[in-house]
Amino acid sequence: MKNALLLASAALVLQPVCALAQDAPTDAPTAAPASAVTSPAQFFPEAPGTDYYLANYTQYEAYLKRLASQSDRIRLVDIGKTSQGRTQWVAVVSSPANLARLEEYRKIAARLAKARGVSEEEARKLAATGKAMVWIDAGMHATETVTAQGQIQVLYKLLSQNDPETLRELDDCIILFAHDNPDGMEMVANWYMRHDDPKKREFSTLPELYQSYVGHDNNRDSFMSAMKETRNVNAALFRQWYPQIIYNQHQTGPAGMVVFVPPFRDPFNFNYDPIVMAELNEVGFAMHTRLIAEGKPGSGTRSAARYSTWHNGMERSVSYFHNAIGLLTEIIGGPTPTEVPLVPETQLPRGDEMMPIKPRAWHLQDSLDYQWTLNRAVIDYASRNRERLLFNIWRMGANSIARGETDSWTVTPSKVDRLVDAPPLGAKGTDEYNRPRAEGPKKVDPALFKSLVEVPAERDPKAYVIPAGQADMPTAVAFLNALIRAGVDVDVADAPFTADGKSYPAGSYVVRTAQAYRPHVLDMFEPQDHPHDTEYPGGPPQAPYDITGYTLAYQMGVDFARVLDSIDGRFHAAPGELTVPAGAITGTGEAGWIVGHESNNSFILTNRLLKAGLHPAWLESAQNLGGKTLAPGAIWIPRSAKAEAIVARAVTELGLNAQALGAAPAGAQMALKPVRIGLVDRYGGLISAGWTRWLLEQFEFPFDTLYAKRIDAGDLAKDYDVLLFADDALPSAGAWGKSRAPSQPDLADTPAPYRKELGAITDDKSVPQVRRFVEQGGAVVAIGSSGRLVDLFGVPLEPALARREDGALKPLDTKAFFIPGSILSARVDNRQPLAYGLPDTVDVFFNRAQTFVPSGKASPAGVSTVSWFEGRDTLRSGWAVGQEKLAGTIAVADVRVGKGHLMVMAPEVAQRAQSYGTFKFLFNGLLLGGVKD
Repeated sequence: MKNALLLASAALVLQPVCALAQDAPTDAPTAAPASAVTSPAQFFPEAPGTDYYLANYTQYEAYLKRLASQSDRIRLVDIGKTSQGRTQWVAVVSSPANLARLEEYRKIAARLAKARGVSEEEARKLAATGKAMVWIDAGMHATETVTAQGQIQVLYKLLSQNDPETLRELDDCIILFAHDNPDGMEMVANWYMRHDDPKKREFSTLPELYQSYVGHDNNRDSFMSAMKETRNVNAALFRQWYPQIIYNQHQTGPAGMVVFVPPFRDPFNFNYDPIVMAELNEVGFAMHTRLIAEGKPGSGTRSAARYSTWHNGMERSVSYFHNAIGLLTEIIGGPTPTEVPLVPETQLPRGDEMMPIKPRAWHLQDSLDYQWTLNRAVIDYASRNRERLLFNIWRMGANSIARGETDSWTVTPSKVDRLVDAPPLGAKGTDEYNRPRAEGPKKVDPALFKSLVEVPAERDPKAYVIPAGQADMPTAVAFLNALIRAGVDVDVADAPFTADGKSYPAGSYVVRTAQAYRPHVLDMFEPQDHPHDTEYPGGPPQAPYDITGYTLAYQMGVDFARVLDSIDGRFHAAPGELTVPAGAITGTGEAGWIVGHESNNSFILTNRLLKAGLHPAWLESAQNLGGKTLAPGAIWIPRSAKAEAIVARAVTELGLNAQALGAAPAGAQMALKPVRIGLVDRYGGLISAGWTRWLLEQFEFPFDTLYAKRIDAGDLAKDYDVLLFADDALPSAGAWGKSRAPSQPDLADTPAPYRKELGAITDDKSVPQVRRFVEQGGAVVAIGSSGRLVDLFGVPLEPALARREDGALKPLDTKAFFIPGSILSARVDNRQPLAYGLPDTVDVFFNRAQTFVPSGKASPAGVSTVSWFEGRDTLRSGWAVGQEKLAGTIAVADVRVGKGHLMVMAPEVAQRAQSYGTFKFLFNGLLLGGVKD
């Protein structure tokens, strides 16, 4: 992260702070009464809420510490470090009496949330004794500045007010005020405040992503936990504090309104307990009611915005899969004054917008006043329903355990479709008033529920087994750690065991569904079956809020078994995150080592060897080693002292297996060389490039980031062997749709370190330089929409999912083809270097992309089909309209262009750092960039 954004803040005296260990709070500090608490107006250079002013995180943190030194209603908790090394604080706010017994109340919340071993009688006693745990955070999306500025005022009011409602709420509740993105608050506030003239202040031209690597996608990481900040938050939510309400605050609100408040529109994910949805609706309407009662108009719900409860990746939605109420609000406003516009259709009261707002001027403090009301409504609901919230989170956990221990079935849209297709029952007889039965919804024979929905072979698993010794064990461990970070219980086999008639070795892992977080377990292993959601009957598909298919076990390519019956054996619970089991070196040969290509960690080994100046090679034919066959692409490492140390470390740390050979393997070898990688990015940061940057760092690829100016300057071969265009790195047009140009600041207003990043990639200036680079022997990896290079380079491929209109290619109509983020099955030719290490069939993540077909000749020269879609039914998880149009189309191709290569990948092979199962397409392509024909 560049230092230019880390502008120095005014010197602030930091008061002593009460620290909290992961599981055990320390005693609260001696503090002054509430009346002595410093107000924000007294502490900050300007009062937060003032127009044209933003406090940064350094100031916010100092204020937290000041409050903790003054009030006996607050205790600070360090939940971990951010990507830039800042402390991520949670301010625990409650009555002094509750804070004195904080660890006791935390343990009650934990026992009720996990539910295991707690009877109903004991749950009722614990619920009567415990305190409602409420998580309220701010600042996740740092350019949504209202939330963090408002939290400052909320904290002060709760620590300084002594009215009966405040005292009741503090007595009934323990409120966890968190900050999700400290780095972003620092960056955005410093960028906004850099001008002395308030009228020049803005943050739309922020040069970098406001959270390292991922920017706005920090709220899509909740089930993967790739980012440090997400790991910190998930640990607090699902392994330490177990709140019953999780309130994640955002902006901006719907046009012509002030704020979106739950409930949400359908679809409703079928994995979680319906109790959590009923409670969500209760809290949401309590929030609306309080706004309206206080004369604050302009709140909307359900149809007012497109937020749904389907996708698991967001903080408020991952909550549902953990039996907690997840709240999202989206409010307008910011430090620069604006206006509420007049949107005619918002002016008539209706069920989803009960009190419209007239057009008016709007200031930051207006938003903070609404935020205080919304926070107060949530805390008041928790206070009045304290015992019921505590008992119900136990009830949901107990329901999950019971469902996991018995035969159960999840009703999905596909199963309902079977009933819809069944013959109807005729309307017979009369109703209770002796009238002939009227026509109504179609009814079918009730016996069909058992035969079509509760099919014995389709019952929910009682467990999932992840066998030890699978081809990519480190990736399997990474998958299990994602579950553990989200609070899921994992067992490790101490001895061999049998499940559903199949034997598994010791060291295998078992994830049982008889646990409180069963909804999350099912959602990570089972396919998402998204309903066919149209704008109106027979109309086009209604776009989901986010993606529709994301089954993590599929994306990561993990080998697992669904176990329908109970498992017995000797197991122990994983005490925390797992380490990768060490591999082994077999054989005694002195010539070198051979390592399989199947593990993603093999790329770390390869990069370490290349960095050390060594010369590994890929073996182009299969190798038979003592009865075990290694597929093409196995890595040959000639012996040397340097290589021996690197291989030994890789076996121990990376879980790789190596076999020592007495002679070099027979057959052709592809010598690998150090590769100079250029990752294409843009001013302000491209999220897909940020995720890719994080991924390259994890797997130890060397790379530089380059921008349009460097591309336009030409002579790219001087610095690079391969250019990497992530999805959306290239402007879209034609069959790839249209893209919006990123914002560009004035050159004079841009700090010098960022001026090289200005400009935009263009068809007429940038692409010719990229093509010249490839023709002269360079390589390009183009992912997703960046596959438009096939058009711009004029290679013999054309988009398959397109129609010709007015002489131009355009995307297919969504009624004909629509795959909004789903997992599909693709075939792979793993004899080709670009697919080394992959299986014959792989699950790929596909999001509104283009596949390819040959243009002209059926088998054009210079085009190698590496992966393709076969058959009319490729959907594995999610939602697909018109998937039959994929049949026979190319997903991944290696195209010869002059002396170089264009490697196009229609699927997002590195999607949000989740799709481990397809990383090899990307990693192979990068290393191939260093291999010259």
